[in-house]
Amino acid sequence: MGIEDKLASLGVTLPNAPAPAANYVPFVKVGNIVYVSGQISNDENGLIIGKLGDDMDVAGGAAAARRCAINLLAQVKAACGGDFDQLVRVVKLTGFVNSTADFTNQPQVINGASDFLVEVLGDAGRHSRSAVSAAALPLGVAVEIEGIFEVK
Repeated sequence: MGIEDKLASLGVTLPNAPAPAANYVPFVKVGNIVYVSGQISNDENGLIIGKLGDDMDVAGGAAAARRCAINLLAQVKAACGGDFDQLVRVVKLTGFVNSTADFTNQPQVINGASDFLVEVLGDAGRHSRSAVSAAALPLGVAVEIEGIFEVK
């Protein structure tokens, strides 16, 4: 089953690759590596805002991280000229969690993205990762994740 078929079976429709919100590009391809700029948590209803440990729980944060992963895949698809067959694997994710100073479950939040990528890509979705706290994120979003991907 191809990536598009797997996404469809999960009821996921990729958005158009989000445009950058400032002076940067959404991805840079160097050889067979694609570096995707941080993707913020948003969905068809707009921004997913919240602060973990205050007004958002881990499940809500994990759902926001999943949306970041969907946006990451949209960027990778754009970087590959629309051809998901070019994607070899996820190399690394760096996840930023908008959280209170005493919140310590950043890994469980970013699991929302990691679990989704493994569900869609199988072993090719397994990756190295960092999950860190941030006092604030752009526009008040709950999660932002950047990624590194290997392509053909």
